[in-house]
Amino acid sequence: QLQLVESGGGLVQAGGSLRLSCAASGSDLNYFAAGWYRQAPGRDRELIACSRATDGSTLYSTAVEGRFTISRDNAKNTVYLQMNLLKPDDTGVYYCTATYTPDVCSGPDFWGQGTQVTVSS
Repeated sequence: QLQLVESGGGLVQAGGSLRLSCAASGSDLNYFAAGWYRQAPGRDRELIACSRATDGSTLYSTAVEGRFTISRDNAKNTVYLQMNLLKPDDTGVYYCTATYTPDVCSGPDFWGQGTQVTVSS
């Protein structure tokens, strides 16, 4: 059973950067599509970044494209989310996910516990 544990959240000023990490255990994350969702206060969870296992391609929501980067370290069985030029609207709980279907991040099969990111203005 795949388990995901996020780290790296915190409080940052607008314009700053954070890097979130998601360490996987129990299975090889390389065979799963890996994604990052976030849930802002009062809003539904939204998919913001996806890394396909089939060809290594990535997808981003329009809200974060150009500012966030999803990447993997296969040796460490870890996926990252580098977040730059953070805005107060980026505030929320960030969740790491994994999906059996290697090129699809929607409808994930596994979720981490979430890590809080707060961006102050």
